[in-house]
Amino acid sequence: MIGTIPTRTAGIIRATALRLGVAPAELAAIPGLDPALLGDDLLRVPTESVWRVWELIDAIAGPGSGLCATAQADRGGLRVWDYLFSSGATLAESVRTAFEFRAVVTDPAVGWEVVEDGGLLTLRAQRFEPERVLAPIEEYAMSSVLRRMREATRSHLVPVRVAFGNQAGDRHGQLVDEFGTSRIDFGAPRSELTFLDAGALPTGTDPQLGQILQHYTRLFLASSRPAPGWRDTLRATIARALAENNLTLTAVAEQLSLNSRTLQRRLAEQGTGWREEIEAVRYEQAVNLLQTTDLPVQSVAVRLGYSDARALRRAFGRWTGQTPDAFRRDAAPARENDATRVTPA
Repeated sequence: MIGTIPTRTAGIIRATALRLGVAPAELAAIPGLDPALLGDDLLRVPTESVWRVWELIDAIAGPGSGLCATAQADRGGLRVWDYLFSSGATLAESVRTAFEFRAVVTDPAVGWEVVEDGGLLTLRAQRFEPERVLAPIEEYAMSSVLRRMREATRSHLVPVRVAFGNQAGDRHGQLVDEFGTSRIDFGAPRSELTFLDAGALPTGTDPQLGQILQHYTRLFLASSRPAPGWRDTLRATIARALAENNLTLTAVAEQLSLNSRTLQRRLAEQGTGWREEIEAVRYEQAVNLLQTTDLPVQSVAVRLGYSDARALRRAFGRWTGQTPDAFRRDAAPARENDATRVTPA
């Protein structure tokens, strides 16, 4: 999962970008941010894609731009991670658990540690993001953690020190109200939140419920998977347009929230073209239909948008060097073996 971020977090950041005025077309050009994919909480998108959205957000909002995303992520907005902050008997224990399962909200390459020294509780994060997006991401991450600590303890916790790794001291004014203190440093080796006499604060949790939350989180992470790449999304859109008998460059571009020219440019950047992608989808579907159905070749041709069976035969010959009928005959023994194979007990 390293190098990826959950769609739940990516969706919050994308929604922030739209609310601040980032053009939908700019977001549509970023891999992994298809709105249709962001509704699946088990998918994970490339971290670099989310960094690009942060760049767009910061360019528009400037100082305090990370706090705009924090405002989008109310309690419950980050699903189970929000409730892990009250999964232990004390705040320190709960925060350790939340950071252990940080992969449910961020790239697991981002490391956090919890340090208790006498009455001091310090939450420390390593610098992971590139400098160009460090400032807004630090604002978002640290303010989100603070808000959840306050919710877990039902108290207005105020850190005795806040440290940021970025050098953007011009953001100081926007951060004082959020963190409740003017003791905010910039250019620190690591991002830090330090509290006095906070680690032992109770969170009012039921220990058994905390164990259930942790078990659920492990299952959730085990079920997570990478989101389809841009080309996978493109081919799925082409397949859908083909099934709807609406396979045109303009129609597919609209489904991807692009215009035709932008789509063609993206194809060229990927080293492919419109016709090549249509051929790839038709080949995949032709193989599937010939292997798994008894449809006549003429019917297969119609489903793939060809005028007749001869057009399909010519295309299939280019793809495989065989006719559709020969390919189906060769595939038949394998189908029969699969159907009759018995799995040993």
